[in-house]
Amino acid sequence: MGVELILPDGSVRSYPEGTTGLDVAREIGPRLAEAAVAVRIDDEWYDLTRPLERGGRFRVVTRDTDEGRSVLRHSAAHVLAQAVLDLYPGAKFAIGPPITDGFYYDFDIGRPFTPEDLERIEAKMLEIIDEDQPFVREELSIDDALEVFADQPYKLEIIRGVDEGEGVGEGVVSVYRNDGFVDLCRGPHVPSTGRIPAVKLLRSSGAYWRGDERRPQLQRIYGTAWESSKALADHLHRLEEAERRDHRRLGVELDLYSFPPELGAGLAIWHPKGGILRREIEDYSRRVHADHGYEHVVTPHVAKADLWETSGHLRFYAEGMYPPMELDHGQRYHVKPMNCPFHILVYRSRSRSYRELPLRLFELGTVYRYERSGVLHGLLRARGFTQDDAHIFVAEEDLGAELAGLLDFVLMVLRDFGFEEFEADLSTRPEKYVGAPDLWERAESALRSALDAAGLDYAVAEGEGAFYGPKIDVHIRDAIGRRWQLSTIQVDFAQPENFGLVYTTSENTRTRPVMVHRALFGSVERFIGILVEHYAGAFPSWLSPVQATVVPVADRHVAYAEEVGRRLRQAGLRVEVDAADETVGEKIRRAITQKHPAVLVVGDRDAEAGTVGLRLRGADRERRDVPLDEAVASLAEASRPPR
Repeated sequence: MGVELILPDGSVRSYPEGTTGLDVAREIGPRLAEAAVAVRIDDEWYDLTRPLERGGRFRVVTRDTDEGRSVLRHSAAHVLAQAVLDLYPGAKFAIGPPITDGFYYDFDIGRPFTPEDLERIEAKMLEIIDEDQPFVREELSIDDALEVFADQPYKLEIIRGVDEGEGVGEGVVSVYRNDGFVDLCRGPHVPSTGRIPAVKLLRSSGAYWRGDERRPQLQRIYGTAWESSKALADHLHRLEEAERRDHRRLGVELDLYSFPPELGAGLAIWHPKGGILRREIEDYSRRVHADHGYEHVVTPHVAKADLWETSGHLRFYAEGMYPPMELDHGQRYHVKPMNCPFHILVYRSRSRSYRELPLRLFELGTVYRYERSGVLHGLLRARGFTQDDAHIFVAEEDLGAELAGLLDFVLMVLRDFGFEEFEADLSTRPEKYVGAPDLWERAESALRSALDAAGLDYAVAEGEGAFYGPKIDVHIRDAIGRRWQLSTIQVDFAQPENFGLVYTTSENTRTRPVMVHRALFGSVERFIGILVEHYAGAFPSWLSPVQATVVPVADRHVAYAEEVGRRLRQAGLRVEVDAADETVGEKIRRAITQKHPAVLVVGDRDAEAGTVGLRLRGADRERRDVPLDEAVASLAEASRPPR
């Protein structure tokens, strides 16, 4: 019995039993077949050489797409595991998924891997790839699989169903074999190891099994695989550039912030220059929120456990919260992981009328979340951070207009900080949800309309919304093309119900508002980390902690340099006068290294004529004999905040 496929051009064709995805791809075109790594029928993946078992909408996945690269990387992870088990007898292997731009595999060889180990393993991987070993898929019963992996405790744990997401089905698991090596896997994989064009191992680190600090620590090897040697070389160049831009290193070099071990993991302290940068961002946020109809509130850092019981956080988010403090004769308090329950209490503090809606409450509120140590990453993943958090209480009939305005607001703010490339995800109703289905449909439709009106490219994440409502996640691309998730707009039907929120309508009846959660930066800390890496520390002048450095040529010019500094400060600029006993070249190099937007050099002629030498960041050369008034006016204009 054959299968009936809907091909990419919309035509419908029937194929005999035993037809593979590669057969169909070859019929469509030889170039397509050459680039193919797998096929999909509707949402089901098939290896190219696996006979197609059902009909549906057929699509070829090529190696130069995100989906195709994921298949390449998954296959490369298997080759990595094969190499390690061949080189280190008795090695135990755990899991090895594809990840963004690469893959990893976790092992236990009784010690950490060394750089020499990685060189040896990579050489073995290249041997396996050169041998062009076929990937062969099989299905095994649970009992047979337990026998095959009898000496691999991590695979046994997976097979026994500890984690249902690892390929355990209804009494059957799938495995892939190549040249005697076997691994538990759902697939798909490329037809053979020789179809992996370019691979590179990057580094190794410790990783707890299942991310649980109470479980064994394994050794994780990271690698990357690409569709061509050129694509791999381009990626390695991006990694070098990302290392140069690493916000943790630049934060120290620019004296912005630090992470003293005495504080504890995931917590930062802000130095004076970092404090200036943060203040400018927070002041901007306060201004634009006030200009767009938000009311500023302030809430405490802790609250009784009862509040988190009502909000549901202790049911759904307890693992992300710090343990309670026992106060007030046994009353438990928690430091807050979220600001939303506090804003709800502001709304509920008195009766509300339809005339007050939408009510937009805004706070720069610091929250604390117990992130596992293995995922902490400077400012980008911290345990204490401040959100530019807003919660909007709106009548159901006004939800669409409010969401459209919110998305415009989000994009305006991100553009003000220099981002121009945006993408979005729309997450829709999951299987388990609260609220009426028609309200979900209206909310999702309003979110779609807002995305369409903004002209944003977006993907629909079907069923990925929270149980309490759908959401939009806005992503940006930074200067080296990396994708960052930043802003979130989230509709919430649950909290108004949990807290019994109501307002009086124009007909003098009482009904519930809809609640919208919204953060533009995500968190101030993470946003600053992204900005540091986006600009490589060379911030726009309005954000730069030091906007101009004045350099006297000799000691006799210090008095005039101080006068230039005074004039610049009067114009609102942040200025340093570098009167150190060093050469002019050394002082200029220091200002350039510290990413200061402008350097003003003053000597004899400048002191007499009231001029400066002006060197702007990025300019080819210094301008000489610039009138001081002109220099002050131009720098003040260049340093003006966007709003």
